[in-house]
Amino acid sequence: MADEKIVIGAGTTFPLNGILSIPNKAAGLIPGVILVHGSGPGNMDSKAGNTYLFKDLAEGLSENGIAVLRYDKRTFKYGKKMKDNTGLSVKEETIEDAILAAELLRKDSRIDSNKIFIIGHSFGGMLAPRIDAEGGDFAGLILMAGSPRKLEEIMLSQNDDLLDSLNWFLKMIARKQIASLSHKFENIYNLTDEEAKSTKVLGNVRAYYFKEMGEHPSSNYLRNLDKPVLILQGEKDVQAKVEEDFESYKKILVEKRNVTFKLYPNLNHLFMPSIYGNILKVQKEYKVAQNVDQQVINDISDWIHSIA
Repeated sequence: MADEKIVIGAGTTFPLNGILSIPNKAAGLIPGVILVHGSGPGNMDSKAGNTYLFKDLAEGLSENGIAVLRYDKRTFKYGKKMKDNTGLSVKEETIEDAILAAELLRKDSRIDSNKIFIIGHSFGGMLAPRIDAEGGDFAGLILMAGSPRKLEEIMLSQNDDLLDSLNWFLKMIARKQIASLSHKFENIYNLTDEEAKSTKVLGNVRAYYFKEMGEHPSSNYLRNLDKPVLILQGEKDVQAKVEEDFESYKKILVEKRNVTFKLYPNLNHLFMPSIYGNILKVQKEYKVAQNVDQQVINDISDWIHSIA
């Protein structure tokens, strides 16, 4: 493959560095994929500890004849500049740049403009259906470790998991903090947009961020979607859950013939072998240098090539 340096949003207020991985031996037009990050700031490789999810996906998929575009997340490069924006939402954080990335691929003469796909990981998987609806206009969607739940529901669920792992003293302190956070989340949909923009929930993050995203639930977009969707989950994922997330997708989309599901034994949230299987040891697990399971890369490649 060949890696080419690109810029997403050149000439805008927030240009982002990226890499386009192009297969070396391509006969005719090739399909293209954009990669959309999980939550928090992330570089183009989606580095977490000593793992590089997006770099692995880019290398693996391009070896299988698919062009892959990855780029720094806006909050990774401009986090300090954006933190005082009280009206910050997932539009500015993620959606706008993903649509610009799709447009960049469509303009590349080597790539089939009718075969542009999106791979959203975790938080990116939650947003992928909305990105598609708001201008991405993809040939198909791949959701890796995503969720049909609202962001605040996932956060409270993860906090409960952490609570179960603490000793009695820390549990007592944490329970009060979680109750306070839960109360803030319960009220966000009763706020006007202006009230939400002036209400802090977590650090500098405003209620508006959660409210705006929650008013555009992923499940609504998926129910109305007829294009191909591939939903992948690691069985040992402690951040997105098999029962609460993967199985919920199945229930919501039970009658949709355009959706394919795949669950991988012993893989974690990054689709790498699970080591600890404990939410308290996630960061420790990511410090172990590993790679995305080859079967995952092969399954994504085969699915993309199967789309007419």
